[in-house]
Amino acid sequence: MFILALHLGAQSVDLRPVPPAILPPVIDGNSAAVWHQDELLLFHSDGRPTLSRGPNQFALGPAEPIRFDSQHLPAWFEAAWRDEDGTIFLWYHHEPSQACPNGLTAPKIGAAMSRDGGRTVEDLGIILESGERLDCSAENGFFAGGHGDFSVVLDRDKRYFYFFFSTYGGPFWQQGVAVARMAFEDRFAPVGRVWKYYDFKWAEPGLGGLVTPVWRVDRAWQLPDAEAFWGPSVHWNTFLERYVVLLNRACCEPGWRQEGIYIAFIKDLEQPWMYGRPGRILERSELPRMPGFYPQVLGLENGETDHLAGQVARLYVQGVSRWEIIFHHQEEEPPPEPCEEYSSVCLPPTTTTDR
Repeated sequence: MFILALHLGAQSVDLRPVPPAILPPVIDGNSAAVWHQDELLLFHSDGRPTLSRGPNQFALGPAEPIRFDSQHLPAWFEAAWRDEDGTIFLWYHHEPSQACPNGLTAPKIGAAMSRDGGRTVEDLGIILESGERLDCSAENGFFAGGHGDFSVVLDRDKRYFYFFFSTYGGPFWQQGVAVARMAFEDRFAPVGRVWKYYDFKWAEPGLGGLVTPVWRVDRAWQLPDAEAFWGPSVHWNTFLERYVVLLNRACCEPGWRQEGIYIAFIKDLEQPWMYGRPGRILERSELPRMPGFYPQVLGLENGETDHLAGQVARLYVQGVSRWEIIFHHQEEEPPPEPCEEYSSVCLPPTTTTDR
C-alpha cells in the first residue's frame, strides 16, 4: 500500500507505511551518519553533541558523550563525511549566547574533525556567517538573523562540498535556503575558504558575504507568522542519479508551525538557478511527532547514510520513521511489495539500487 505518489519532472516518489523505527532520542536537528570500521555512527545533539553506534540504523546503541573542546558551544553536528584515512569531518550549527537582550540568537556554521571515530572532535572554526545586522525585534521566537539548520553533500567528482543552509536575517531577498561550497582539498583548513552562491557566481565569502537564496521566503523571518522553507537535508540518490533535498516549511502561524515536509530534485549542484521548486510529500497531520521538524533519509544498504541512498530508503521525521521512501524514474514500474517479516531488511537487493 502506498500513501503518496508525487511526480516532479522526470522523478517521482512514493511513501509506503512500514513498522516504526525510532532513532536514539536526542533529535534537535539533522542527524549526521557515517560508516566507520563496519559500524554506523549517528551524530545527534540537543546543544551538547552526542553519538550512537551500531551495526545498522535499527540497532543503534544509546547516546554517548563526545569530547568537543570548543568555544563554539552549544553546538549541533548536522553533517558528516568520512575520509579514506578514517578522518571524520563534521559540520555544526552554533548558537551564540547573548546575541540579543531578549534572548534571540543568530546561528553560525562551523567545521570540525575527528581522528578517533567521533569520540574526540577538534574544532576547525566558523566557516559560514551572515554579514547582516541582527534584528533583535524579530518575532519568530528564536533567531535575530544568522545562518544555520543545514546539510552538506560532496559532489560526485569530489571537487566541492556543497552547503545547503537556512538564512534568517537581512532584507527579504536574502532570506530562505541558500547554498555555498568549499573545495575538497580545503577540508583540513576550511576557514575563509567557503564561498557563497550570489548573483550566478560562487564569489561571496562564507564569512559575511551576500547570498541569493535558491528557495526564498514567502513571508520574512522577522514576522511571527513566517512562511519559508528551512532545515534542508541533502543526499545523492544512486538510483535517480540526482541529488535529493528534503525541507521543512514553516507557514502562517507563530512558533514555526510546520506546514509540511517537501522534496526537491537537483541534477547539477553547480547551477543553483536550475534547482526545481519543492513539492510536498507529508502534511502536518501526517507527521509522527510534533512539531514534526527535521526530515531526512537513511539509506538501507551497508555504506549508505543520510547523504547517500538508493531507490528505497527510510524516511525519518524528528527521529521517527513510519515510511519507506521509494524513488522512481517517471516511466518505471513500482517495486514489489515488501516481505512481511520486516520490510526495510527483507526488500530484495534488486529493488534498492541499480548499481
